[in-house]
Amino acid sequence: MPIPEDVTGDEIDKDVRQELQSLPKTLAEDVAKNLVMVARLIDEDPEGAYGYSRVALRLASRVAAVREAAGFAAYASQKYSEALAEFRAARRMSGTVDLWPVMADCERGLGRPEKALDMAGAPEVHKLDKAGQVEMRLVAAGARRDMGQLDAAIVTLQSPELASNSVQPWTARLRYAYADALLAAGRESEAREWFAKAVEADRDGSTDASDRLAELDGVEFVDALDETEGVTETDAETDAETDAETDAETETEREESADSTDAPAQEDKD
Repeated sequence: MPIPEDVTGDEIDKDVRQELQSLPKTLAEDVAKNLVMVARLIDEDPEGAYGYSRVALRLASRVAAVREAAGFAAYASQKYSEALAEFRAARRMSGTVDLWPVMADCERGLGRPEKALDMAGAPEVHKLDKAGQVEMRLVAAGARRDMGQLDAAIVTLQSPELASNSVQPWTARLRYAYADALLAAGRESEAREWFAKAVEADRDGSTDASDRLAELDGVEFVDALDETEGVTETDAETDAETDAETDAETETEREESADSTDAPAQEDKD
C-alpha cells in the first residue's frame, strides 16, 4: 500500500521504536511507516488502517506493538474475532494486562457479554491502572445492558470516579455512559443532569453529549447550508417574477406612448 512522502516512520512512539530495533534497519523503517498510517487513519478510515496493519503484520508478526496495532485496526473495523486473537498474541508477547478491557469488549462484540463480565471480575483487573479500571467498568456496564440489565448497568457505573469533580481523560465518557443508561431506564431528569455534566468534562468533543442534551431540551438544529439554499432559491423565483412584471409594465407603457403619439398625426391628416 502507498505511503505518503511526508511519513518518515519517526512519528511513532519511542517505546514502539525501541521494539522495532530488533529488526533490520530498512525493515524497521518500513514497519514504522505502516504503523504511522494505522494511527493516522484508524478514526476516519478504519478499513484503510486495517490494510496498513496487515502489511505491518506480514513484515513483523513477532513484534508485540505490531500485533497490538493490528488488533486495534481490526477492532475499529468491527472484526472482533480477529482483533481478539491479535490482542491475545500481543498480551502473551508483552506480558502486560493493558489490553484486558478491550479484549473484554471484543467478547461483547462477538455476542458473549457473559464472558466480558467474567473478565471484569478477573484478578487481571486489579493490575490495571486507573484509566484501565474505568475502561473495564464501562465495558462491564455495556455487557449488563447487552443482557437487558439496565439497573445493574447503572449501579456498575456508580463509582468514586463518577462522583469526582476532578476532570480526567475518561470523565466525559464515564458521565456520558451513565447518562445514557439512566435515559434507557426512563430516568430522563437524571439523564439530563448527567449529560450536562458530560458536556462540562468533554473538552475535546469525544462524545455527542451536547447534542443529546439539546435533544432532551427540545432544541432542533437546522442545517444552515440547506436553509441558505432554500432562501436563495425563493429569492431567485421572486426576482424572476418581479422582472417579468416589470417587463410587462414597460411594454404596456410603450404601447400607450405609441398610441398617444399616433393620435395627433391622424388628426392632422384629416
